[in-house]
Amino acid sequence: MKVKMFSELAILGGNKINDKEPMQWCNSIDNREKQAVLEVLESGVLSGFQASANEMFWGGNKVQDLEKAFKNYYNIEYAIAVNSATSALHCAMMSLGLDIGDEVITSPYTMSATSTAILMVGGIPIFADVDEKTYCLNPKSVEDNITENTKAICAVNILGHPAQLSDLKKLAEKHKLILIEDNSQSPNAIHYNSYTGTIGDLGIFSFNRHKVMQSGEGGMLISKNKKLYEKAALFRNHGESVVGSFGIKDISNTAGLNLRMTEIEAAIALEQFKKLEYLTNERTLLANRLTQNLEHIEGISAPITLPNNKHVYYMYGMQYNEEEIGISRKLFVDAMTAEGLSVRDGYIKPTYLEPMYQRQIFLGKKGFPFTHKKRNGKLNYNQGLCPIVERNQNSTMLLTAVMQPPQTLNDMDLWTEGVIKIIKNKDKLVKAMSK
Repeated sequence: MKVKMFSELAILGGNKINDKEPMQWCNSIDNREKQAVLEVLESGVLSGFQASANEMFWGGNKVQDLEKAFKNYYNIEYAIAVNSATSALHCAMMSLGLDIGDEVITSPYTMSATSTAILMVGGIPIFADVDEKTYCLNPKSVEDNITENTKAICAVNILGHPAQLSDLKKLAEKHKLILIEDNSQSPNAIHYNSYTGTIGDLGIFSFNRHKVMQSGEGGMLISKNKKLYEKAALFRNHGESVVGSFGIKDISNTAGLNLRMTEIEAAIALEQFKKLEYLTNERTLLANRLTQNLEHIEGISAPITLPNNKHVYYMYGMQYNEEEIGISRKLFVDAMTAEGLSVRDGYIKPTYLEPMYQRQIFLGKKGFPFTHKKRNGKLNYNQGLCPIVERNQNSTMLLTAVMQPPQTLNDMDLWTEGVIKIIKNKDKLVKAMSK
């Protein structure tokens, strides 16, 4: 990459490197999605669901076509389309048959829905620390948190990289636990020749507006386990109204909600799913260019990909070394932002530091379900619980979504030029900011 010479930093009054309007999220919608929506509108059937014990319990044609596409592509037995990945997580947790106060181990370094879904069914989230290289659950920390109350592990394949799913699966089998993959950010990532989402007992996919595949909202739950699938399907569509007609004997955890996907959402999601390989390949191409550029910059480490894994780069997570760079992380981010280049310091506040966990209040005012079991009353959600998560968030992680299409290889070089410009002018920057 040929580095251009720049004069003044934009944060100090100079010209910014990038004058384009900042990109929010990739928009991969084209005429294929438009035509699919038009077909639904012309059919007049905007939802094929009915909460009755007949063929309409399973949804409309587009919903079932989307489910079939997932089953065929991933060679999986069962798939359930829902109105969001949050709903898919809720279905997954409901299918476990948890008793009040049972525990599910998960990551605190992800969107809150992953752990809130556990609370929604009366379970208790137990937070394990992450691997410092991948930001995914550390199997050793998971094992340290397993107790007689543990019923499942919910791994999050974060930022596009698989968790250490083989090790987590061994742990789950050893302790007779269910393994769930929150795969919302990593569709088509690969772990030891298997697609993420297919390795655990349950896999979650997202079609949220800023995910790799997008239909505004929408989600998918896939499984190899018929019992888990049936419970999840009942929860999706008011299961309490059909259990008698379906002859279901174990009616625990079968009362449901309306988590159904519309035909329009399913039509868009299906066209997006057909593009998945292209969309992930485009992100990988751009991310690889960034990684190549960063090899020559001391103090900023590109994301790693563990052996026998494929990274699909939902976002691009780097490690920032303030001592090597000589600029605080916040000042670096401010300087990049002034140049019109997208980056942020850290990812998300560790979930256990949110008020709901600090005060241990979910439903009502008396701490349900946190205080239901004796062990639950001694839960630790204190600062310092997950040191690697907190270090990433507070001091070392840099995050950008610049590697999303329709950005180009030139945009990756431009972003790197911004990094170099700031580092070359660091002494002047630090001096100016210290006045």
